[in-house]
Amino acid sequence: MSPVHRTPRRTASGDRALSSLPLSLDRTSPVPLYHQLARQLESAIEQGALAPGNLLGNEVDLSVRLGLSRPTVRQAIRSLVDKGLLVRRRGVGTQVVHSKVRRPLELSSLYDDLEAAGQRPTTRVLRNQRIPAAADVAAALAVPEGAEVTVLERLRRTRGRPVAFLRNYLPEPLLELPTERLESTGLYRMMRSAGLTLHSARQSVGARGATAGEAALLDEEEGAALLTMERTAYDDTGRPVEYGSHVYRASHYAFEFQLLVRP
Repeated sequence: MSPVHRTPRRTASGDRALSSLPLSLDRTSPVPLYHQLARQLESAIEQGALAPGNLLGNEVDLSVRLGLSRPTVRQAIRSLVDKGLLVRRRGVGTQVVHSKVRRPLELSSLYDDLEAAGQRPTTRVLRNQRIPAAADVAAALAVPEGAEVTVLERLRRTRGRPVAFLRNYLPEPLLELPTERLESTGLYRMMRSAGLTLHSARQSVGARGATAGEAALLDEEEGAALLTMERTAYDDTGRPVEYGSHVYRASHYAFEFQLLVRP
């Protein structure tokens, strides 16, 4: 493995931060060089080493700096442009747009996933109160319609950017949910601390346009694409313990699937 970075990082607003990264290319590997480069750049963006607004320079500069052919660099950049992580700007070069949150489809909380990825999540609780359950909530939580449930509405941010608006319903009585704790940790972490064992969930993922209220909360335009997720989580006794209806910024967020071929 041979290092390909050559020049010290500049800290001006036009900083070409790529020069400071410990990039390396294995020319003996069967993995194509463009894919090696793209994978390392994507990792740097996700971890914050390449921040939104950082310039990578143009393809000629990059190919010289990295000792690669221009088509190889172009292919690596194109793959990240297609993912929405980089943008080409005429007269400027290639610029980092943002780090999209990628979340696996498994029974875990957004807070835990963001924290594990080094995204430094923060939470603002917008609503925390007890209300009579509407028909859909009652059906999801297996309680009578009109039974008292707790509704939580939270805005989740990472690196100062809003990424999700979360609405959750929990049956009463289940656990104490002080707002102060909800703003410093994740809901599932609080449930585990209270002795609840999450076992399984039914979940659906979709997409739609943002309402005016959602757009204002998520720093998007009204009608912007949002990912949606509805989930009912069950404990190890089969009891429904949480029903969530969440929306995520499609420009900053993605679900990942692992697909297996049936034998």
